Amino acid sequence: MTQINASIVLYHNKKEQILKTINSFLNTSMSVRLYLIDNSSNDNLKELSTIDRRIEYIFNNANLGYGSAHNIAMRKSIADSVPYHLVLNPDIYFEQGVLETIHTYMEQNPDVGQLMPKVLYPDGKLQYLCKLLPTPFDLFGRRFFNFGPFKKYIEKRNYTYELRFTGYTKVMNVPYLSGCFMFFRTKALQEVGLFDERFFMYPEDIDITRRMHRQYKTIYYPKIFIIHNHGAESYKNIKILKIHILNMIKYFNKWGWYFDKERKLFNKTILNDYYYKLEK
Repeated sequence: MTQINASIVLYHNKKEQILKTINSFLNTSMSVRLYLIDNSSNDNLKELSTIDRRIEYIFNNANLGYGSAHNIAMRKSIADSVPYHLVLNPDIYFEQGVLETIHTYMEQNPDVGQLMPKVLYPDGKLQYLCKLLPTPFDLFGRRFFNFGPFKKYIEKRNYTYELRFTGYTKVMNVPYLSGCFMFFRTKALQEVGLFDERFFMYPEDIDITRRMHRQYKTIYYPKIFIIHNHGAESYKNIKILKIHILNMIKYFNKWGWYFDKERKLFNKTILNDYYYKLEK
């Protein structure tokens, strides 16, 4: 029986980059299957499916968006009763043993629905990808006001928002984990639901983690690490920035802009749990 399915959403990616991610996932003795979900306007990347029998290529012939495309593979995992599903960015790579360690941890902790390991840049620096549930200021303020007289306040807020005070050295139950590497318990996905397809790109990871956090632990697990060659495209591309803003508006319309009781509760709980007291 397949133990882990994974999905990578493609969109005119460089084959060399994708191969690194593919090889990382397939470099295991565990029973796995990888879905390449292609949102590109052509199927030039189809040849990637020929390198290993454990790969299945699905061509959408349209850009369905990040969450909608991953949902295609996640539904297959649920239908086939595969215990775990890994959502992978195409700019991720990791060493052999990472999957085995995560699988063992998940098997030993049935109350965990989702897991993300420590994430590093290629130069070894830590990426701060454990976060509180965001307020509008956390997402819009730090994007557009991180300069001049506001910079000091933004940095102080990030210290809290990104949970930097924890040192990222211990296992933590976090309400918002990055979408670059999301290791899900399939049973939990069945209960909580898949990615919300109204979000084309960006806040789908916030949305699904907070829904998972209601019923299961959503764990940051620093005993292993992966490499994320993060591009921060919305900081470089105006079109992507507009998509980011539009989808964040949809997120706050769904959950609440200023009056979000669940956000307040989850954030207060994690700050209390990890012994950090906000300055009055």
